[in-house]
Amino acid sequence: MAVKQTAGRDVLGEFAPKFAQLNDDVLFGEVWSREGLLSLRDRCLVTVVSLMSQGLIDDSFRYHLMNAKKNGITRTEMAEILTHAAFYAGWPKAWAAFHMAKDVYSTGSEDDEKAAHQNAMIFPIGQPNTGFSQYFTGESFLAPLSVNQVGIYNVTFAPKCRNNWHIHQASHGGGQILICVAGEGYYQEWGKPAQRLVPGDVVNIPTGVKHWHGAGPECWFSHLAVEVPGENCANQWLEPVTDAQYQALD
Repeated sequence: MAVKQTAGRDVLGEFAPKFAQLNDDVLFGEVWSREGLLSLRDRCLVTVVSLMSQGLIDDSFRYHLMNAKKNGITRTEMAEILTHAAFYAGWPKAWAAFHMAKDVYSTGSEDDEKAAHQNAMIFPIGQPNTGFSQYFTGESFLAPLSVNQVGIYNVTFAPKCRNNWHIHQASHGGGQILICVAGEGYYQEWGKPAQRLVPGDVVNIPTGVKHWHGAGPECWFSHLAVEVPGENCANQWLEPVTDAQYQALD
């Protein structure tokens, strides 16, 4: 997707027209718009770290923080990015960067966060998951991707949302596969520690295993739920995940 920028011409168009043209047409029009090599999200990450490492915590840094948020870098991820970079760029620079990042990520509506999450993945968020809302704590969304041959659904959880403890049942075959596509979430089996999930993680859930899955406390989360074919397949929905259980996440 091409990036359109007019800041150079707006601010310096009369004083430095060539610089303005290079800023708007080359830096943003060509470099930022190159497709197939780095995503806009990746370019935002690189730019934020580059500016922080130079101590350039100014309006341009704020712009790139806002751009990172717009392109799907969550508050949790930004905090981790700046923490990691602090050991290479310097602690005082990290403090300054955190001060501005905290301000940028504390503003904006839930709709902005949802839009940023949608922009971070290729699958649609879908519609409110009203058909299963009784089995979820918090707000969730469902987008059927395939209902023939093998059922595949993109399930999206708002921050803190999780489904109840449940068990996949089948007389033969069955179970479920989770393929994480955006955000940060958790999966937990009964009696075991919770497992943190990030894009690219795959969870195989056999039948007969009591478990739950959902979003992290501060981050939207989406996974594909793949229904493994079997005979007499059914979900056994159980009790909700308590606040105490959820707050005990690593």
